[in-house]
This record gives sequence, structure tokens and C-alpha cells, in this order.
Amino acid sequence: MQKLHLSQSLSQKLSPQQIQFIKLLQVPTAELDARIEEELEVNPALEEGREEKEESTQEEFEDSYEDDVPTDDRDINLDEYLDDEYGGYKMQGDGNYNSDEEDREIPISSQASLHEQLIQQLNYLKLDERQKIIGQQLIGSIENDGYIRRDLEAIINDLAFSQNIETDIDELEEILRKIQSFDPAGIASRNLQECLILQLERKEHPDDPVILHALRILHDCFEEFTKKHYSKIQRKCELTEEETKDAVNLITKLNPKPGGISDGLVRTQYIIPDFILTNNSGKLEISLNSKNAPELRISRSYADMFDAYDKSDKKDKKLKDTVTFVKQKLDAAKWFIDAIKQRQNTLLRTMEAILQYQKDFFLDGDETNLRPMILKDIAEKIDMDISTVSRVANSKAIQTEFGVYPLKYFFSEGISTDSGEDVSNREVKSVLQGMVDEEDKKKPLSDDKLVKMLNKKGYNIARRTVAKYREQLQIPVARLRKEL
Repeated sequence: MQKLHLSQSLSQKLSPQQIQFIKLLQVPTAELDARIEEELEVNPALEEGREEKEESTQEEFEDSYEDDVPTDDRDINLDEYLDDEYGGYKMQGDGNYNSDEEDREIPISSQASLHEQLIQQLNYLKLDERQKIIGQQLIGSIENDGYIRRDLEAIINDLAFSQNIETDIDELEEILRKIQSFDPAGIASRNLQECLILQLERKEHPDDPVILHALRILHDCFEEFTKKHYSKIQRKCELTEEETKDAVNLITKLNPKPGGISDGLVRTQYIIPDFILTNNSGKLEISLNSKNAPELRISRSYADMFDAYDKSDKKDKKLKDTVTFVKQKLDAAKWFIDAIKQRQNTLLRTMEAILQYQKDFFLDGDETNLRPMILKDIAEKIDMDISTVSRVANSKAIQTEFGVYPLKYFFSEGISTDSGEDVSNREVKSVLQGMVDEEDKKKPLSDDKLVKMLNKKGYNIARRTVAKYREQLQIPVARLRKEL
């Protein structure tokens, strides 16, 4: 039997305007211009241009949108869309930059790919058509770092199935050796050991004792070399400490990735800071870098449509539908401009709170002056949600006189000291890095020794924490830091 029930529930949903603001908030300045261009293309009521009247006041954004937009002609108020607040729009808090001098294009440097360079060198060899296809198959198996990690048996099968060419290991290795003679040196190696040996074999003076010693180490003691067991290398290769040192220094100067790390077009990305910090005689001033955002305003041509509507017969259904469409576009343009304004306001409030919290660092750039700071600290200071602060911190950067820093750089956990104070873990990492830099490389400091030294300096830290920080700083273990 069917029954009808009445239930009441409370739910919270984001309005389309709030969603638009959230998406704009997490867009960095470098991408904001593209996002605005996209909006200009889809909304003819929004246009780019200089404002007719300069505005010096910055009003707080109030999120008061209605879910249902009235479409009746009596609800369309022309003055609402011709208000001076939206007549012109200028990015607030912008730095002293001339937008006319801006290069809006992302620089892209074009060069021949590694594959193209190798194919070009292959064409210089006097190979028949069959050998050339085998060579092309081998070159196609080279990865971006310059290595062939695919098993040669698998390449033979590929040639048989895809090219209908029967070959064997001997013929394949013969053509592979020809490719390994190409530039850059070490290309088409099957492992690191072979890569280093190929580079040594192409040195100008192959009879040099240092080169001969280095080749012997790579051939006979490669495992000991990777583990830096230099005493074992000396005994096994019957070398003196000085001969071992010279040979190892030569090996370490070779290129372990002859192919580089990229192929094809190389895209050069430039970090564009979202904030500009200036120090005027000890007074810190923060401003938004708004060079990528054009001036926006409501289209005046759409206002003319309203004028025509006021003077026309309001019973004309086609004209009424047209004005309804115009109103929707004007609403969207207003919402977009308001979202940009709220974005600017949120960015400035967040950055100013970070500036106050880390003022000592911004004055002199000393990393040891960084205070422990988490997202919650800033969220409470500006009375916003943690997720909002996170969106700002994860994709924004600030330019200081000490360099450009991502905002997330200033967020760190605290570590207690003997004096009972909390210091930033970045300070501890900085001290740890300094200890490793100043250590005796013949007897590098172990994690246990580093812990004792940090404890003497007043940092209460465990061995596992030191190991974690060392890994984050990309510092290898003591054994791998050892030098002759």
C-alpha cells in the first residue's frame, strides 16, 4: 500500500557563485589571465578595457546571491547594471607594473628531440634497409634518460611481429654497438655500469693511467664502487689511495643520464609571484602582482539593449526573451567580477596574516627566524576556513628581496627546545644541513652522532626524526657521503 510521508531535513550546499570563487582562489597569477580570457569569450556582457573613473576604495565582498534569478520584466532594473561599482573594474592591490610591457606568452624553446638526433646519426651510417629498420627499432626502445632497459630478446620478437624481420642477438648487438658510438656519449646503454664504461672508452687519451684505473674499477669492482667501499677497491685492484681517489673522481664526473630527462619540446616554465614584498626602511609592504589580470567591466552595449527595451513594446515576446538572456549574462559578469574582488581580498588578508606571523624572517631572510606555523594558525587569525587558507598556500608564491618563495614554505611544525620554546622544523633542517656541510667527508657523521649534536644545541629530537629530515633534504646516509 502506497503512503505519503513528509520529512524535514537540513543541508548545506554551495551556490554556483561560491563554487566559482573557490575555483578562482586556487588559480595562481600565472594562470589567472587565461581564466579571464576564457570568461571573456563565453560571456559577451563582460569586456576588457580601462575604467572610465578610477576607484580608490576597496569594498568588502558580500556573498548575497539568490538561487533563482527573476526573469519578469518588472524585476529588471536598469540602474542595477549601470551602477558605478561595475562600470569599471581595476585589479586592487596591484604592483607597479606596466601591463603594456607584459609578455603574455609562456616561453617555449624548441629543439630536436633525442630520438630525432639519433635517427639523423643513424642515417649517416652505411646500412642497408634491413639494418636501418633494426637500428630504428633499437632507437625507439631508448628511454628519455638514454637507456635501453627492454630485453634484447623482446626487441627481436617486436621486429619479427611488427616488421617481419628475423634477426638474432649477435646482429642486434652489432647494430647496438654502432648506436652506442653516437652522441651523446653513453647513449643506448643497458645499465649504469655500461653507460659509465662507454663514456670512459671515448676519452681523448685512453692510455691515461687514471682512465685505465677507472675502467678496472667499473669492470671488476662496480658493486663496491656503488657502496663506496674504497678500502675493498684498493685491495682488489691493487691501487694506492691516491690512484683510487683520482679514478673515483673521474668516474663521478661522468653523466649518469646521457639522454637527459626530457624528450621533444622543452617547455620553460617561469614562476610568476602572486605577491610582491617591499621593505621600505624596515616597513614591510605587501601588494598583489596583478600584471596578468586585465581591467574588466560590464559591457555598455548590453546596457543599450536595456534602453531599447524600455522604449519598446514590452508585450513583444521575442524582445522579452532577448532581454532575459541579456540579464543572465549581466548577472554572470557581475558574479565573475565580484569573485575576482573576493579572491583579491582573501589573498591579501591571508598574506598579511602570514607576514605578521613570520615578520622576523621577512625582515632579514634568516631561515632560523621562521616560527612554527600551521594552516589553523592563519585560518583563526583571518577568521576563515582552513580549506580556504590551504587553497591560497598550495598554489601561490611571494617575491622578496631574498628570492621567490612558495607560501607553503612558511608552514611548518614545531619542535620543542630545552628552554621550552617551539622552533620551526625548518630551523632544525637548516642546522642539520649545516652540520653535514661542515663534516669531515672522510669520516661523515652518522644519524646517532647528528642526534647527539642537535641535542647539545638544545633541540629535543629523536633519531627517526633526524633520519626523516635527512631524507627530505636528500642527504644520503653517512656511508654514501664518504669521500677519499
